[in-house]
Amino acid sequence: MDVDHKRDSGLFGPDSVTWQLHSDPMMWVAGIRALYLQALHPRAVRGVMQNSDFRQDAWGRLMRTANFVGTTTYGTTEAAEKAGARVRKIHAMLTATDPDTGERYRIDEPELLLWVHCAEIDSYLDVARRSGIRLTEAQADRYIGEHRESARLVGLDPEDVPADQAQLAAYFEKIRPDLAAGEDARDVEDFLRRPPTPALLVPARELVWRGVAEVAYASLPPYAHELYGRSAPSREAVNLQLRFTGTMLRRIPARVRWQLPPKHIIRAMSRLGPGSRPAPYKLGR
Repeated sequence: MDVDHKRDSGLFGPDSVTWQLHSDPMMWVAGIRALYLQALHPRAVRGVMQNSDFRQDAWGRLMRTANFVGTTTYGTTEAAEKAGARVRKIHAMLTATDPDTGERYRIDEPELLLWVHCAEIDSYLDVARRSGIRLTEAQADRYIGEHRESARLVGLDPEDVPADQAQLAAYFEKIRPDLAAGEDARDVEDFLRRPPTPALLVPARELVWRGVAEVAYASLPPYAHELYGRSAPSREAVNLQLRFTGTMLRRIPARVRWQLPPKHIIRAMSRLGPGSRPAPYKLGR
């Protein structure tokens, strides 16, 4: 490994909003919200359900997604590009079939990739802000713009991806007529609320996981609640839940959280020095 590689700050770097924001433990809650939201696009969720063992290996899928986000955020440029290439290669080989029309389509259609991307970025930003992380409007716009890079990695043209809050809101307004809570979406919802768990761990699932999944679901936009067939809770009540959850999770010392595999942040700090330590409070400076 040469010196330049050791100092490589990756796609975003310590000066980015992404670098600071993605270190927050509420990103796990945001990731679950993203799954609820992504499942509302029938063609997108069908591609997942027909090409993976989601029901049997949902935990593995969640961890692979988290690893991809960690690699692209905190890994070297080379590691991020390789991760993107792997995702593009896998997606290029997969198709799905519409059971109503018999149409067979590629799951790497730009429309589907864009939906997954926007649902994820919207979830990260929404949960972070509502759980107590202070971001200016300019920083929120910058975060969305930074993720044109992550969109490029999965095969999208960055110019076709929302670059700020106004463009992201316009995208969701445009896509809403295509959304529905079909059978696949219900399967995802059911799994996220009651994931398969060994009998001995069921009490822990009920005590810990259910609360996290419920606050993630509650944080969905009103139209998502409507599609799932439930009344949307008051935004103020959900904000209180999110702030409480954020407070609890942030009490877990970072040195403990970051030691869990695959240790992306620890490796980034080792590569770039202690000054690269991420923390959302740095965004308020």
